Amino acid sequence: MKLGKITLAALMLAVTMTTGMANAQMQSAKQKTTVVGGAPMYANKNIVQNAMNSKDHTTLVAAVKAAGLVETLQSAGPFTVFAPTNAAFAKLPAGTVEKLTMPENKATLTQILTYHVVPGNISAADLGMWIQKNDGKYMTKTAQGEKLTFWMKGKNIYVTDAKKNTAKITIADVNQSNGVIHVIDTVLMP
Repeated sequence: MKLGKITLAALMLAVTMTTGMANAQMQSAKQKTTVVGGAPMYANKNIVQNAMNSKDHTTLVAAVKAAGLVETLQSAGPFTVFAPTNAAFAKLPAGTVEKLTMPENKATLTQILTYHVVPGNISAADLGMWIQKNDGKYMTKTAQGEKLTFWMKGKNIYVTDAKKNTAKITIADVNQSNGVIHVIDTVLMP
């Protein structure tokens, strides 16, 4: 009889501990969910799945589809994507997006989009640390092949492209199952 009570008590303790751990994990996951473009971004979904839910990234998603990069950005990665908003695309000269998404301009569009991708999973803390270690600037090579330059002003991180355009990271560290997204306010150009 004592063995049965001990076993039942141990089982109840194990269930209580397991339930408590599961609740803590769910609470932790809720706290880490970032909202972008009115939609929660889930760390267990990939870059494309999350971007498709953001009302601020419909132009980017359409461009990724037109360039044929959906499958690539759904793969294992990891990728760090600097994701321009619709407002960032709207800053481009009138007709630019429409022209770039035409089938005959697929190669150019692909070059521009892959210029926004860096292999690996790079957090804002990583960027900040590398900027500080490199006298205020950090350069890295993109998936497209050219470099981006990162720097800080106050606590904000900025990125400068090959054409000297500057984008601000407005939302950092949006974790994905295959990398991380940093939302930016300007389209980068190689």
